[in-house]
Amino acid sequence: MPVKQPSPRHIGRQLAKFRLARNLTQEEVGVRLDIGAEAVSRLERGQVDLSVAKLLQLADIFQCPAAELLMAISTRTQDQAQVITALLDKLSDENRQFTLEMLERMAAHLAPK
Repeated sequence: MPVKQPSPRHIGRQLAKFRLARNLTQEEVGVRLDIGAEAVSRLERGQVDLSVAKLLQLADIFQCPAAELLMAISTRTQDQAQVITALLDKLSDENRQFTLEMLERMAAHLAPK
Protein backbone atom coordinates (compact mmCIF):
# COMPACT_ATOMS: atom_id res chain seq x y z
CA MET A 1 0.00 0.00 0.00
CA PRO A 2 1.57 3.33 -1.01
CA VAL A 3 2.30 5.86 1.71
CA LYS A 4 0.40 9.12 1.36
CA GLN A 5 2.76 12.09 1.27
CA PRO A 6 2.13 14.54 4.14
CA SER A 7 1.08 17.94 2.88
CA PRO A 8 3.55 20.80 3.25
CA ARG A 9 0.94 22.62 5.39
CA HIS A 10 0.72 19.64 7.77
CA ILE A 11 4.50 19.51 8.05
CA GLY A 12 4.66 23.25 8.68
CA ARG A 13 1.98 23.14 11.38
CA GLN A 14 3.84 20.37 13.17
CA LEU A 15 7.13 22.27 13.01
CA ALA A 16 5.42 25.35 14.43
CA LYS A 17 4.06 23.23 17.31
CA PHE A 18 7.57 22.00 18.12
CA ARG A 19 8.94 25.55 17.97
CA LEU A 20 6.22 26.97 20.19
CA ALA A 21 6.52 24.09 22.68
CA ARG A 22 10.15 25.11 23.12
CA ASN A 23 9.31 28.80 23.45
CA LEU A 24 11.36 29.74 20.41
CA THR A 25 10.56 32.57 18.03
CA GLN A 26 10.74 32.23 14.27
CA GLU A 27 13.66 34.64 14.38
CA GLU A 28 15.57 32.45 16.87
CA VAL A 29 15.02 29.36 14.71
CA GLY A 30 16.01 31.33 11.62
CA VAL A 31 19.29 32.43 13.19
CA ARG A 32 20.13 28.83 14.08
CA LEU A 33 19.20 27.64 10.56
CA ASP A 34 21.07 30.58 9.02
CA ILE A 35 17.89 31.79 7.29
CA GLY A 36 15.58 34.72 7.96
CA ALA A 37 12.47 34.67 10.12
CA GLU A 38 10.36 35.11 6.97
CA ALA A 39 11.84 31.88 5.57
CA VAL A 40 10.91 30.08 8.80
CA SER A 41 7.41 31.51 8.48
CA ARG A 42 7.15 30.21 4.90
CA LEU A 43 8.34 26.79 6.07
CA GLU A 44 5.69 26.74 8.81
CA ARG A 45 2.99 27.81 6.34
CA GLY A 46 3.95 24.95 4.02
CA GLN A 47 5.23 27.18 1.25
CA VAL A 48 8.73 25.68 1.30
CA ASP A 49 9.71 22.02 1.09
CA LEU A 50 11.61 20.62 4.06
CA SER A 51 14.89 18.94 3.17
CA VAL A 52 16.33 16.10 5.22
CA ALA A 53 19.26 18.33 6.15
CA LYS A 54 16.90 21.02 7.51
CA LEU A 55 14.88 18.37 9.37
CA LEU A 56 18.06 17.19 11.09
CA GLN A 57 19.01 20.77 11.95
CA LEU A 58 15.53 21.36 13.37
CA ALA A 59 15.81 18.22 15.50
CA ASP A 60 19.02 19.65 16.97
CA ILE A 61 17.38 23.05 17.55
CA PHE A 62 14.32 21.47 19.16
CA GLN A 63 16.55 19.09 21.12
CA CYS A 64 14.66 15.99 20.06
CA PRO A 65 15.46 12.91 18.02
CA ALA A 66 14.91 13.33 14.28
CA ALA A 67 12.59 10.31 14.53
CA GLU A 68 10.30 12.34 16.81
CA LEU A 69 9.96 15.03 14.15
CA LEU A 70 9.41 12.43 11.44
CA MET A 71 6.74 10.74 13.56
CA ALA A 72 4.96 14.06 14.08
CA ILE A 73 4.78 14.81 10.36
CA SER A 74 4.00 11.28 9.21
CA THR A 75 0.61 10.42 7.72
CA ARG A 76 1.16 6.67 8.12
CA THR A 77 -1.52 5.07 10.28
CA GLN A 78 0.99 3.06 12.33
CA ASP A 79 3.01 6.21 13.11
CA GLN A 80 -0.10 8.13 14.09
CA ALA A 81 -1.13 5.20 16.31
CA GLN A 82 2.21 5.46 18.12
CA VAL A 83 1.64 9.18 18.69
CA ILE A 84 -1.81 8.45 20.11
CA THR A 85 -0.36 5.72 22.32
CA ALA A 86 2.23 8.13 23.71
CA LEU A 87 -0.51 10.66 24.47
CA LEU A 88 -2.66 8.04 26.17
CA ASP A 89 0.27 6.82 28.27
CA LYS A 90 0.32 10.19 30.04
CA LEU A 91 -3.29 9.87 31.22
CA SER A 92 -4.91 8.18 34.19
CA ASP A 93 -6.97 5.05 33.52
CA GLU A 94 -10.19 7.04 33.80
CA ASN A 95 -9.05 9.80 31.45
CA ARG A 96 -7.61 7.28 29.01
CA GLN A 97 -11.00 5.52 28.84
CA PHE A 98 -12.78 8.86 28.37
CA THR A 99 -10.37 9.79 25.57
CA LEU A 100 -10.87 6.47 23.81
CA GLU A 101 -14.65 6.87 23.97
CA MET A 102 -14.40 10.37 22.51
CA LEU A 103 -12.05 9.15 19.77
CA GLU A 104 -14.47 6.35 18.88
CA ARG A 105 -17.35 8.85 18.66
CA MET A 106 -15.32 11.25 16.51
CA ALA A 107 -14.16 8.45 14.20
CA ALA A 108 -17.74 7.20 13.79
CA HIS A 109 -18.91 10.74 13.02
CA LEU A 110 -16.13 11.41 10.51
CA ALA A 111 -16.17 8.03 8.76
CA PRO A 112 -17.61 8.02 5.24
CA LYS A 113 -21.21 6.86 5.22
